[in-house]
Amino acid sequence: MRVLKKNLRGDEGEITLRPESLDDLWHLKHLIERGNLVFALTQRKVQAISDKARPEKMERRPVRLGVSVEEVEFHMYSNWLRVHGIIKSGIDIGSYHTLNIEVGTDLSIIKRWRPDQLQRIDEAVAESKRPKVVLALIEEGEATIGILRQFGVQTAAELRAGSGKGGGDDRRGEFMREVAEAINLSAGQDAQVILAGPGFAKEDLKKLIDSSFPDLSRRITMDDASSIGRSGFQEVLRRGAVGRVLEDSRIAQESLLIEDLFREIATDGRAAYGEQEVRQAIDYGAVEHLLVLDELARKRSIDTLMRDAAAARARVVIFSSEFEPGERLRSLGGIAALLRFRLAKDM
Repeated sequence: MRVLKKNLRGDEGEITLRPESLDDLWHLKHLIERGNLVFALTQRKVQAISDKARPEKMERRPVRLGVSVEEVEFHMYSNWLRVHGIIKSGIDIGSYHTLNIEVGTDLSIIKRWRPDQLQRIDEAVAESKRPKVVLALIEEGEATIGILRQFGVQTAAELRAGSGKGGGDDRRGEFMREVAEAINLSAGQDAQVILAGPGFAKEDLKKLIDSSFPDLSRRITMDDASSIGRSGFQEVLRRGAVGRVLEDSRIAQESLLIEDLFREIATDGRAAYGEQEVRQAIDYGAVEHLLVLDELARKRSIDTLMRDAAAARARVVIFSSEFEPGERLRSLGGIAALLRFRLAKDM
């Protein structure tokens, strides 16, 4: 994410941003809310300049519009964000229009900003400077490759060994080469790779990569996993390999916080969950980290909780509902807190 302009008076005003990745579009989904005013360059049908005598002749032209937001949609596999609402500035005021925000599209957001939203922008800027991470999981005859996003792991490839002609060793060797090439393609020139899986397949794959892709080999960290696929990705995240590669990455932070939370709950320690318990902890100034599922962040009552927690110097962390830490938080009602001190249950 790139911040092009920031013009705030207190917590209200305009911030102009340029998304530079799919992760940034995901961040924008949670920054833009109903009632915000969003400006961007878009395509709109206007009367053709050369045909004023024929007002029915229209053509699409680039125009800058300001839209009062009613809906926001994020399409992960289409790489764009749709912002739909009523035009408040520009041509055709009062009509509905959809802004299609893609990587590289400059947009300005005018609203009252929560502290956690300003923090999210700072984190998005910092994350954009960190290297990409690829998770490659392999077992005999199967492999899954994923790209670490700030909202979870996006599956990039799923491969299975073929059953074509040739002996078993030939088919295994062909499969290993196919997996190595797929990892190299996903990793590009600079991504860090975590290679994991059950058994010895990962060691054999690493030897092949050492000889065939020496530049890629230098960027590989080995780890263990008992399975491949989504459950394998979750296991690698829990084991901490991602945290060692990217200590401050968002998804690694969420994984550590949720582990801390469940450990405190299990020991009846410094934790609260559910809206009522969390509100009580905020009122006592006890909250150190407020954990909120992204699906709840737009609710008025949760918005108030987050503002009050930030005012009491708590750190607000919005969890992605796309991956396991968010799923675990959802099981607690979608809102919880790690506390500075333990609260008596009868308070």
